Amino acid sequence: MNEINWQLKSFEELTNLELYKLLKARSEVFVVEQNCVYLDTDSKDIASYHLCGWVGDELAAYVRILPAGLAFEEVSIGRVLTHPSFRSKGMGKSLMKEAIAQTEALYGKVPVRIGAQLYLEKFYTELGFRQVSEQYLEDDIPHIEMLLSK
Repeated sequence: MNEINWQLKSFEELTNLELYKLLKARSEVFVVEQNCVYLDTDSKDIASYHLCGWVGDELAAYVRILPAGLAFEEVSIGRVLTHPSFRSKGMGKSLMKEAIAQTEALYGKVPVRIGAQLYLEKFYTELGFRQVSEQYLEDDIPHIEMLLSK
């Protein structure tokens, strides 16, 4: 796997080009690939931190880190994606480990809640998350809430 350059930025710190690339990647993955018609720009981006994994000038991986009270009572990690051209190389696990470390650096050792697609339950369990809700549908995709306790 190529060297990943991790960058964590607030919304205000993102350049126009970085913002364009992350919104394009989110649209490619969550709207087109997953065939979900929904409003990705949900006003939570402005109060969130954005963790981008760059390989050269390509956005290979991305998450947003949301403060407590924005999506859930707890701090949250969302919009988790690995760009299709960088999949099957272990980048998803590297991304989440970096996201957890950055979340801890920002907010301390606090619980982190996620809304996970059901098929990724094993992936998140291996990272220390545990299921804390019943299954629910979000944009016609089965999800569960999971919690990482510190």
